[in-house]
Amino acid sequence: MNLEYLHSFYITVKCNSISKAAKDLHLTQPGLSMQLRNLEKELGVNLLKRSNKGVELTEEGKVVFDYAKTMLSIHGNIQRDLKNLQQNRPKLMIGSCKSVGEYALPCSIYTFKHLYEEVDIHIDVNNSTDVIKKLQNHTINIGIIQYKPQNDDIVTQTIISDELILIGNCCDSPKQISIDELRNIPLILREKNSGTRYLIEKALEEKNIKLENLNVIYDLNSPEAIKSSILAGKGFSFLPKLTIAQELKEQRITPVKVENLTINFNYYIASRKNYTFTEYEQKFVDFIISSKRGFC
Repeated sequence: MNLEYLHSFYITVKCNSISKAAKDLHLTQPGLSMQLRNLEKELGVNLLKRSNKGVELTEEGKVVFDYAKTMLSIHGNIQRDLKNLQQNRPKLMIGSCKSVGEYALPCSIYTFKHLYEEVDIHIDVNNSTDVIKKLQNHTINIGIIQYKPQNDDIVTQTIISDELILIGNCCDSPKQISIDELRNIPLILREKNSGTRYLIEKALEEKNIKLENLNVIYDLNSPEAIKSSILAGKGFSFLPKLTIAQELKEQRITPVKVENLTINFNYYIASRKNYTFTEYEQKFVDFIISSKRGFC
């Protein structure tokens, strides 16, 4: 079986769109369609039902998709192990959400590297949604994310708990506001698909509040850029306590309590369901989870 075609089929199903899958795979839509037809011809069955709403698996397609996850995972393991043997140095391919990757993780990596100097460590920092996609695409093998995904092909282990805190500048920010007042203050949020934004949306939905009903003045894809905006007095934002610990300690920003609204969450180690960690990947996962706070 052509594994390239199988991989294209797998990504198409995950994207639920030939056009989106073609973009992810860096293929033209006709080129991807040809690969899917060739796979169906090779297997002698129809795998997908195509419509203007996307793609839907046939019964035969469901069977092939389940096997595809296992076969692609095994293929990835083989490539990884052979590459490590050729290069004679173990590698860690880690993806992290920005809340951890830009703050706590570098310290933990530094400590881990001192324990295992022979390991080459590569870190890719994105939002949680992109980290999950990179796991599914076999670009990375370990993910650190801000929320528990619903994907049945991703498994998680809890690292530590954290809290999203509404913050403003230290000059004229109130100490406490009501839910109704939250609707009116100028808010700066993380970008769509980020873990932080997902957690805010989920918490507000429980209070029957939608983001479009709030005064969101703009989005930024960087916690540091958001903090700069807050310090300049441009507005307020929800950020994880982990990312603002230093500013809170120095009293450069002010936490604002929102009545009857608390947003607690966990950070997770994430991996593919059928993936087996290498020796050093397992050491890293154990190191992060067994640390007193998960991170330095």
